Amino acid sequence: MSILEYTALELAAQIRKKEISCREAVEAVFGQIEKKEEGLNCYISLDREDALRQADAAQKRIGEGTLAGPLAGVPAAVKDNICTAGRRTTCASRILSDFIPPCDAFAVKKLKEAGCILIGKTNMDEFAMGSTSETGAFGSVRNPWDRTRAAGGSSGGSAAAVAAGECFLALGSDTGGSIRQPAGFCGIVGMKPTYGTVSRNGLIAYGSSLDQIGPLCRDVADCAALLEAISGKDRMDSTSMERRTDFTAALTEGVKGLRIGIPKDYFSEGLDEEVKKAVLQAAQKLAQLGAQVEEFDLSLTEYAVPAYYTIASAEASSNLERFDGVKYGYRTPEYEGLHDMYKRTRSEGFGTEVKRRIMLGSFVLSSGYYDAYYLKALRVKAMIRKAFDEAFSRFDCILGPVAPVPAPLLGESLKDPIRMYLGDIYTISANLAGIPGISLPCGLTADGLPIGVQLMADCFQEKKLLRAAHAYEQARGSFPLCPALQEEIGYDKTV
Repeated sequence: MSILEYTALELAAQIRKKEISCREAVEAVFGQIEKKEEGLNCYISLDREDALRQADAAQKRIGEGTLAGPLAGVPAAVKDNICTAGRRTTCASRILSDFIPPCDAFAVKKLKEAGCILIGKTNMDEFAMGSTSETGAFGSVRNPWDRTRAAGGSSGGSAAAVAAGECFLALGSDTGGSIRQPAGFCGIVGMKPTYGTVSRNGLIAYGSSLDQIGPLCRDVADCAALLEAISGKDRMDSTSMERRTDFTAALTEGVKGLRIGIPKDYFSEGLDEEVKKAVLQAAQKLAQLGAQVEEFDLSLTEYAVPAYYTIASAEASSNLERFDGVKYGYRTPEYEGLHDMYKRTRSEGFGTEVKRRIMLGSFVLSSGYYDAYYLKALRVKAMIRKAFDEAFSRFDCILGPVAPVPAPLLGESLKDPIRMYLGDIYTISANLAGIPGISLPCGLTADGLPIGVQLMADCFQEKKLLRAAHAYEQARGSFPLCPALQEEIGYDKTV
């Protein structure tokens, strides 16, 4: 069995049994990167020598018995908007192309404490603004299932790297579906936890009230283990929470008796027929396992997209004000006076999509429009939260698609930004309501592209999500690895 065929938990178990060394795992990953990275563009930066040093140090501690976690020795990647001490953190933007943080993000510290080996920083949409990982300054991420298609965004590099065997697990960030949607497009598992479960300390902000760090993994068990590792209270983040995080304990409980609601609104006009069929088959499978599945009306769905982009853009215009060429990051080489320096630096440093959202955010916060747009969007956000409260009084989980269509062709969404924004219609509500959501593969299109199903639950109910997702995954059976990985290991399993 090839090293790359193992899940993260399986690999860690082999390392503990001394069947595989940490160095061998790292070498296997970098061997795959050498073969596939040029065609996929998953990473912005890599450090093989440092990864091997980490591997040797981890191996020593595992041998001594001082490092015994379930993920010890596993090669991992981190999205490039999450700070890493001594390593470039660019947000895929020219304005931060040479920024090296002085300290690790809280989630990265926890990742290292778990014994994971950091191999590199993954590509993304610039400042996490986009749904295809095409808006960054370092080129587009390509989908390992079909390189003519997008990997999804904004955590597309992390999702594609896990799918292609260029790491065993990865961290991403989710502001409106940026973990779940690329996970769906790349045929892996991605989870956005309840807001505050994972500290935002060290995550370079896009929309502070919406952003959450979360795991991208090969399967649900890996997802639970990684979420358990990175969760916890952080005294440097007042929005983080102390809570019991034994998420892996929920994996064996099954779905018998769980009440699962399917919003009728999610299956109306605009949903691809193949996606609709695969998602409803997933619901049927859960019903066969003993869950109570029922359709219902979830109101306000059509208002989620405008409310989200109003709030997220407003917060972005405030958060990105700090990137002005004065303290750190890019500064234009030629300017006349302070204000000209600001203007030229930001014009040259930011990409088109980031500028568009900064301008939209500045507009909705401006005098005369604040009440008409921003405050109204906040009221809609509260109404959406109330609609979910009512839904969760009846159901344990809500099931629906991750995206209305499979992975789009590269360049398709950039031609029509509104179409790209509407692609987030099924994922953004979880961020507006602060609730957890998980995406996992449920089928393939006729063209061989993955289709994702999404489950959402009430605040702090990650265990219900993991319980339902794992039960479905076990009943579904093995999902095929992507072609980029199958080529290397001769793997040929069908759904």
